[in-house]
Amino acid sequence: MRIAWAFTGAGHLLLDSVNELENLSSEHDVTVMVSRAGKEVLKMYGLYDRVKNVTGGYYRELALESDQEFSFPVTGRLSMGRYDLLIVSPTTSNTVSKIVHGIADTLVTNAVAQAGKGGVKTFIVPVDMEVGDVKTVLPSKLELDECQSCQTCEAAASCSSSAIIPGIEINLLKCIGCGECQNSCAFNAVSGGKIITIRMRQLDVENTHKLVHLEEVKILRNPGDIFKQL
Repeated sequence: MRIAWAFTGAGHLLLDSVNELENLSSEHDVTVMVSRAGKEVLKMYGLYDRVKNVTGGYYRELALESDQEFSFPVTGRLSMGRYDLLIVSPTTSNTVSKIVHGIADTLVTNAVAQAGKGGVKTFIVPVDMEVGDVKTVLPSKLELDECQSCQTCEAAASCSSSAIIPGIEINLLKCIGCGECQNSCAFNAVSGGKIITIRMRQLDVENTHKLVHLEEVKILRNPGDIFKQL
């Protein structure tokens, strides 16, 4: 099969999505499309290089929104029906909202619109499925309660991207998720993979449910369901 996989800026279900992408790419040609926010978040979680490693070659490209400009030429393949399937996983509430209201002003929302025009089936894995509490994983975080305000911050010294502001925070736009800061701090003041609980908004869940009315679109609860649908 020839598949297009699009990443948005969601951290929830991100690792599961990358795992499934790797599985699919071992058997099929997969073009990876990454939104601007998606690129930032993949780097925060240390997953960007894994995504890059599954690409290379015709119809196995890594298409970044920042390289596509505003016309998103790579999505033209979808309108011409050159892919068998488009997968958007994980999908932010912002992306879902734009899709259900017919807005196609990003690489990912434009890809969904063009897939509809080309009769390409689309699987969407939203992060907002049901109202209520959901547990999700954070990228690296500076735990101020544990920070000892060392004269020389070993975590900051080990950070190749200068993402750590000692005693204040981690600049996640610079963070590449390498984990060196966690290994360097003797006081466990840098956490990674911390699980928190967030609440899904009624509005976002309602928008997710509207996706069922779109032609050729199927909603999946998690990335692990993708293989079952092929």
